[in-house]
Amino acid sequence: MRLDKDRLVVGIDAGTTKVCTLVGEPCENGNLRIIGVGACPSRGIRRGVVVNVEETEKAILASVEKAERIAGYKIQHACVGLAGPHVSSMNSRGVVAISRGDHEIIQEDVDRAVEAARAIAIPNNRQVIHVIPRGYIVDGQDGVKDPVGMLGFRLEVETHIVTGAAASVQNLVRCVQKGDVEVNDLVLDALASSEAVLTEEEKEMGVVLADVGGGTTDIAIFMDGAAWHTTVLPVGGSHITNDIAVGLRTATATAEDIKIRCGYAVAAAVDEAEPVELVGFGRENQRVVSRRALSEIIELRSREIFGLILGEIKRSGYDGLLPAGLVLTGGTAELSGITELGSEILQLPVRVGYPRSLEGLSDVVSGPAYAAGVGLLVWSIANRDSPAKPVKKARPPRKKKPGGLLKLLRSFVP
Repeated sequence: MRLDKDRLVVGIDAGTTKVCTLVGEPCENGNLRIIGVGACPSRGIRRGVVVNVEETEKAILASVEKAERIAGYKIQHACVGLAGPHVSSMNSRGVVAISRGDHEIIQEDVDRAVEAARAIAIPNNRQVIHVIPRGYIVDGQDGVKDPVGMLGFRLEVETHIVTGAAASVQNLVRCVQKGDVEVNDLVLDALASSEAVLTEEEKEMGVVLADVGGGTTDIAIFMDGAAWHTTVLPVGGSHITNDIAVGLRTATATAEDIKIRCGYAVAAAVDEAEPVELVGFGRENQRVVSRRALSEIIELRSREIFGLILGEIKRSGYDGLLPAGLVLTGGTAELSGITELGSEILQLPVRVGYPRSLEGLSDVVSGPAYAAGVGLLVWSIANRDSPAKPVKKARPPRKKKPGGLLKLLRSFVP
């Protein structure tokens, strides 16, 4: 099948444990066809932040080249995922007056309102990543989703603004650009994952998405169809692995392996006598430990992660207003027993989010670990193919009459 290169989209998710590059294209039936996948171990990134530029460049380049070979397509542009504890968010409101004679709200008025909301004081070392409209108010009437075409004298917009440390953001962008790939857009990982796994009904009712990656847990709370609260916690699946490595005195790679194969997030559900073979440091240092002991280590750290998620839900003010519960993505979401533990702690329904409506190499990226990467593709398609709203031509600005010194000088010109 011949590729339509104009329709292809690319996403690069540079995480703590892996760098994943995906190439996809939209299908006529609304699905997403995955035609290229490049996943490589991540080096030089810790807790979502670049700590070694050279190693990060190599990891991203290897991932991109692998995806190019599978897709048969030279990647030139990409949408890049962003995470890290340096990311923060706030809510802001913008207000503009509709001064035209017909008082009909046009897209230009909406853009002015969003720009007014964006005009907030932020430090010079921070960069705005997203300005997300949450809802509009027209002459005091709230709950407006799209004010274009309505009549009114005053337009207000409530926005959710996500910012990041400028140096951390630019370091990631430069590492991508070193591989001759231009960054079309930067997207917070939690927002990207939501595009792949959440339904519109869940976003309307109220839902929490937690992308539990290797070094961070990215949280987004949705209400009334829009993001109302986002944050990044500096803890993730690699902390569970490190706890196992220290507690059982084994190598990190071995700890990761037994976590995946034998780990369970609820220790009480595991038979205390069930053995787990473990290789410690040195080839001959092989021993047997209890699976219950392994699960107790996993449960302690998992409880901490869910406790931090619960704290963010309460801090957002939406505790008790999230009937759709919690949706888990990221590699840690595949840990056995994680949903049961989450339901117990949060007192909410908890499910694992899997990317939906995929074709092509869907079997490779169908797990929750690839939710952010797939979401970057969906985000790119939505922002590229969204139909342009009709915009009336604005009146040309009136030319200012010369005054002051300019008027005096012109009086001497014949």
